[in-house]
Amino acid sequence: MGGCCSRVSVHDVECSCNHNHDDGACEHGGDRIMSRGSSEFVSMYSKKGSKGVNQDALTVWKDFTAKKDMIFCGVFDGHGPLGHKFSQSIRDKLPSKLSASIKQSQQKVIKHNDTNATDGSSHSKVHFEDNQNMSFSSWEGSFMKCFTEMDEYLAKNIDSKGFSGGSTAVTVIKQGDQLIIGNLGDSRAVLCRRADDNHLVPVQLTVDLTPDIPSEALRIINCGGKIFSVNEEPRVNRIWRPNGSRPGLAMARAFGNFCLKDYGLISVPDVSYRKLTEQDEFVVLASDGVWDVLTNSEVIDIVASAPKRSMAAKLLVDHAVKAWKRKYVSMVDDCTAICLFLKDQTVLTQS
Repeated sequence: MGGCCSRVSVHDVECSCNHNHDDGACEHGGDRIMSRGSSEFVSMYSKKGSKGVNQDALTVWKDFTAKKDMIFCGVFDGHGPLGHKFSQSIRDKLPSKLSASIKQSQQKVIKHNDTNATDGSSHSKVHFEDNQNMSFSSWEGSFMKCFTEMDEYLAKNIDSKGFSGGSTAVTVIKQGDQLIIGNLGDSRAVLCRRADDNHLVPVQLTVDLTPDIPSEALRIINCGGKIFSVNEEPRVNRIWRPNGSRPGLAMARAFGNFCLKDYGLISVPDVSYRKLTEQDEFVVLASDGVWDVLTNSEVIDIVASAPKRSMAAKLLVDHAVKAWKRKYVSMVDDCTAICLFLKDQTVLTQS
């Protein structure tokens, strides 16, 4: 599975193998899969809520597509009876699909450069290494293609009847000063930027793709779906089938939930690009268990307050869990976060 990439995955601590997990890690086929993890550039943590099995999953791949300066991060929030199966399958398969598709696009750029070389020399190695000639449309095309293939796989292998749930996905690929974001659902990515006066500013990189967005609602209604809230959650609009029967989904885009795909739900990611600057400090990817109880500003302040980078994601998740208990007493959602640091050395505490 993507043997050219170095992978670190985070998932529910309960593993299906019989290995000893005292160190929070497990060896599977040479890949080290960690239940909690950190490195010089990333901190990650996941904690199950009060509903039972942790339906969140996350993964970080170093040296993505065999490039030393490319990193892939993804957080996946499952829902429904088989939500954990959806998120885990996406975690395990989507990165390798993207890696293969991106490498194919890169090879096309190389071939084009070789064909158009006028001085008889080849510049393909330079273009392959810095990847500056790969257009945004190529990045977007890879995301679109791979998300479609992933949804088709899930339909065949996880939920052939279409009523067992689905999953969100928030992903980023960083290469040098390029950041490509692919988002599906209501998990979120937020960038921390240091302003000229040295205070930290949150920049939301993704849009929560819910039925509250007019363009999303229009698509759903045009496809015959219905949008309304239930008495138990009057502020949460959901997608329903034409007869109003379950499942009601609080997202306008998601993997799975195939019974709603004829009624406006889509698995097409919202893909965007950002060029990083010296003012950009770190990116936080998290499931809605974090964003439902903490603001963007609170999240970046918590991460920035961590005494060590390795502690940042756990500190954030712990704060989210405490916020859930304060606001809802007995109900706590699964909370998962990845903190991707953008500089070799960063002073995280605010002055």
